[in-house]
Amino acid sequence: MSQERVTRADSNRRRILDVALTELLRDPDASMDQIARAAGVVRRTVYGHFPSRETLIVAIAEGAIRAIGEALESEPVTDGDPAGSLARRTLAVWQVADRYRLLVSLAQRSGTMEDIRGGLAPHREELTQLFRLGLDAGAFTSVLTAGALALVQEQVLFGLMQAVNDGELDAKEAGTAAAITSLITAGVPASEATALVAGLSA
Repeated sequence: MSQERVTRADSNRRRILDVALTELLRDPDASMDQIARAAGVVRRTVYGHFPSRETLIVAIAEGAIRAIGEALESEPVTDGDPAGSLARRTLAVWQVADRYRLLVSLAQRSGTMEDIRGGLAPHREELTQLFRLGLDAGAFTSVLTAGALALVQEQVLFGLMQAVNDGELDAKEAGTAAAITSLITAGVPASEATALVAGLSA
């Protein structure tokens, strides 16, 4: 296959993924035919890249996980400030999560949630190390281990994403809520957590 054909194929794949995310956000039940029409390609082209709707959703999830990794890289852990690091990283991740939050519902319906959890494993390990740092420094207080706190944090974020999807939480307030909730879950007093996140948001 020539380099030109490879480039065109990659471009088509990226376009299909971008359009699919937009279409699925608009209509979670959007079919492959609808996505093909919106992307301006024939149905065969979509199936050539993604043999099923489930593989398409998995590919979108992989893109979300990569974006989360990039967001976390932009907010490295500060050894002397575990609480601030947790808050900043949660706010950064939420900017990605908000774009992809409908993916939680889609993944649960399509059975791909385990793929998402598997892809998040390296980031979960980083979070575990951050919680361990905070617990050792006394910045966090919990009866849970650092690993357990990381798992709880992950589920809190998934839960808040679903809360926005269900209309139980205003999307504009969700990032702040996620950061404050993450700190409180780690044992930071609510007043301190709220003040810290308010300062970062400002």
